[in-house]
Amino acid sequence: MVFTKLFARADVFFGSNPPANYTAPPFPSLHWPLYEEGRFLYGARDMTVFTLLWTLSIYMIVHVGAAALAITMHLGKRWSNWKYVWIVPIFYILVAGSEAVLAGGLVGAILSAVYMSGPFQMSTWVPFVWGLVNVLVLIISSFSIQGGL
Repeated sequence: MVFTKLFARADVFFGSNPPANYTAPPFPSLHWPLYEEGRFLYGARDMTVFTLLWTLSIYMIVHVGAAALAITMHLGKRWSNWKYVWIVPIFYILVAGSEAVLAGGLVGAILSAVYMSGPFQMSTWVPFVWGLVNVLVLIISSFSIQGGL
């Protein structure tokens, strides 16, 4: 409810001018730019939701892969270690969800403000790329670097 009002105010404040018969494309809506007509996002809500959903999807894939790797490290160990291994994927998915909602929502809000401040249309590829950027920042920041970040 609160977010709906905020997005409506952002559309009015920034002067969102979508085409007359515009409807937001369904979620993935990635198009091949060479052969298909482009799909674009015009409203602040659409831009933020697409960025959030792509970030959430990519975070889930990466974290489920990390959980699978963590579980395979227990192969060949004692059976008593396997009693609690099922907690690992659940914990990883919860962490991925919370990180993705925070990162995707924040980046999506910033992107929508930038794209709407100058009346630009956002390709559906932009939220996908920013979801990848979010995951790459997460992976890079997981390493300890002397004198780094």
